[in-house]
Amino acid sequence: MPEAVVIGGGVGGLTAGVALRRRGWDVTVLERAGRLENVGSGFVIAANALRALDTLGLGDRVRELSRVQGEVGIRRPNGRWLVSTTEDRARERYGDSMVLLLRATLIGLLAEALGGERLRLGVEVTGVDPDTGTVRVSPARPEGAGAGELRADLVVAADGIHSATRRALFPDHPGPVYSGVTAWRGLAPRPDVMVSSTETWGRGLVFGTHLLAGDLVYFYATDLSPAGAVHADEREELLRRFAGWHEPIPALLDAVEPERILRNDVFSFATPLPAFHRGRVALLGDAAHPMTPNLGQGACQAVEDAVVLAHVVGEGQGLAAYTAARRDRTAAITGSAMSICRATQVRNPVVVGLRDAGMALASRLRSDLMLRSMDAVLGWRPPASAGNGRGPAGPA
Repeated sequence: MPEAVVIGGGVGGLTAGVALRRRGWDVTVLERAGRLENVGSGFVIAANALRALDTLGLGDRVRELSRVQGEVGIRRPNGRWLVSTTEDRARERYGDSMVLLLRATLIGLLAEALGGERLRLGVEVTGVDPDTGTVRVSPARPEGAGAGELRADLVVAADGIHSATRRALFPDHPGPVYSGVTAWRGLAPRPDVMVSSTETWGRGLVFGTHLLAGDLVYFYATDLSPAGAVHADEREELLRRFAGWHEPIPALLDAVEPERILRNDVFSFATPLPAFHRGRVALLGDAAHPMTPNLGQGACQAVEDAVVLAHVVGEGQGLAAYTAARRDRTAAITGSAMSICRATQVRNPVVVGLRDAGMALASRLRSDLMLRSMDAVLGWRPPASAGNGRGPAGPA
């Protein structure tokens, strides 16, 4: 039985572990943290990622644990719609829509499907040899297991946006660059006002809301900011920035507990990697193609990566086929997300007015504009034989 080592126990790494197991691989997933990610935020799973999860037998379970969205779109700070569509229209066009669930829920579901005995927590990877598939490890904390080596036919590096494996494999690549915006994420109880799945665009500001199961609301916000800026009170920063915006934004910020607000600067690739593999190592998710969250596709693309990678090696193809299948697609989506990010950064009131008027006019002229613009992303289909359970051949 061929062996695979996956570096990183996030969404991409766990999905890769499950997908490879479905293909008959002996999988070990290494995670530096002492416990799996329990970030207090929501997770958007769009139609393309749902199809990928269907190949692993997990799509229906995700749908059961999620809340399906109703009307979605972009609004002005006064609440007027600029462009919108509905879940019914999306389902008619793509055969599925997007669902929302807690990030921790998806992590738990994937970990259960992987099997706890295949997951090693508190393990830090200190080096990878792409030629031999040797992975050097040490304990991430004093109580962790001892140092040592693992050897694998395939190493999957899903170690995040600042991937040490990527830097070692491609030392001349410039790496992620700061997008110019910082992002807040949080969870709040559902207020006594209508909550829909929307983004609201202002002058350099964005606020998004998604209703989750259990009457929780996942919200996020972005604003222009110097990288690394520190705020004493993130909730106060949000209240100051979004004062006077339409409901449910004020109600959510009044209700949220300050400790449930997370903030991170947003980074993205300006230059794609020359390849997503070297030797026996394949890069996946943010390690391969970090992108801004403006299309809601960061983790969705990691799920696609995992299913395609398992298919490629399961069919006995070399990792060059994985690069060929994923590099151009993810580069295009990364570029599109960054273009939207730049559009949200506009502060000049005249330019903002022109931007908003253009979106509203285009939407009136083409009522399906919002959906049509996502065809290339949401219309993706997994490889025909993905998840068919046939035994693997090792990577070439």
